[in-house]
Amino acid sequence: MSSAAKFTLAGTSAMAATIVIFVHYAQRSEKAAMHAGVLRDVENQRVKKERQAEFEMQRALEQEYRKVQSVHDGSEVEGRSDGTG
Repeated sequence: MSSAAKFTLAGTSAMAATIVIFVHYAQRSEKAAMHAGVLRDVENQRVKKERQAEFEMQRALEQEYRKVQSVHDGSEVEGRSDGTG
C-alpha cells in the first residue's frame, strides 16, 4: 500500500470519526434542550393551575362578601351625604 493511500485512509477514517462524535454531541445537546423545554412547560402548567385556583378562591370570597355587604361601584351620584347629589 502506498503512502498516499495510507494517508487518504487515515484522513478519511479520522474525518468519519470526527463526524460521528459531532453528531452524537449534537443529539445529546438537542435532547437536553428538549427536556428543558418539557420541564419549563410543566412548571408553566403548575403556575397556571396555582393562579387559577387563587382566582377561583378570590371569586368565591368576593361572592361571599357580596352576600354579607352591599357593594357600590362609586358611579352613583344620588343620595350622597355631602349634599351635592
